[in-house]
Amino acid sequence: MTATVIDGKAFAAKVRAQVTEHVARLKADHGITPGLAVVLVGEDPASQVYVRSKGKQTVEAGMKSVEHKLSADTSEADLLQVVADLNADPTIHGILVQLPLPTHLNEDLVINAIDPAKDVDGFHISNVGLLATGQKSMVPCTPLGCLMLLRDHLGSLSGKDAVVIGRSNIVGKPMAQLLLGDSCTVTIAHSRTKDLPDVVRRADIVVAAVGRPQMVPGDWIKPGAMVVDVGINRIDAGVKEDGSPRTRLVGDVDFDSVAKVAGAVTPVPGGVGPMTIACLLANTLTACCRANGLEAPEGLTA
Repeated sequence: MTATVIDGKAFAAKVRAQVTEHVARLKADHGITPGLAVVLVGEDPASQVYVRSKGKQTVEAGMKSVEHKLSADTSEADLLQVVADLNADPTIHGILVQLPLPTHLNEDLVINAIDPAKDVDGFHISNVGLLATGQKSMVPCTPLGCLMLLRDHLGSLSGKDAVVIGRSNIVGKPMAQLLLGDSCTVTIAHSRTKDLPDVVRRADIVVAAVGRPQMVPGDWIKPGAMVVDVGINRIDAGVKEDGSPRTRLVGDVDFDSVAKVAGAVTPVPGGVGPMTIACLLANTLTACCRANGLEAPEGLTA
């Protein structure tokens, strides 16, 4: 292995410590406590675990944490009313509606009902437009976490060739906008890209966010490039002693072969994943500062 393995867990802990320090200062100097509200509709087990983790880390950072757990058959009108009430609550600075929603609910309608200033997921159409035009916005948490890891390891990203594999609204597109904002030359690659291996081989920075396990092998990577693996895929790993199936988590990158070529690579698990909740806390702090006419802390925003 030649690559430096980026410890996302340790970096996320550093980000959370910075947030905690700034929250304590906000309370001491201004009597303000940032508040984050999470709305969970239904009983999806993965979402429940994620929401619990968000709530725990929010409280540990010294923030106010509010959870609204609604039944799977909640009507759209009732969900929109919860969002409207949170928009009007001055003690809540960040609102997150956990996705996916049950199929009878219109996700776009619900997301765009959130006050853009409280949209700590960065999914509101206003924030999408502000990011695309280089203006101050709330930035989606996972791409923001990727950007922090890139800046921390590489320093200035100016002039670097970056390829983002994947064009989702949640990761691929905002990641490309953030890299453009740091003066990279950016290519968004996807399932229709011709000669994808050759496109990726040009890149100083590769961000893989396509949702296909171990899709990117080492021979696609330019020697010395930094590879950020956003994928989280569960694959078959044989059978346990009791006969039940064994699975393991892998990314969109074939870690073992990529680590022999890349200059740096994020592992799965323990790479980008921990950064997502850390950046959610950072976004809530940023939203609180902006709501109160204060400067958002340096290093915690794009």
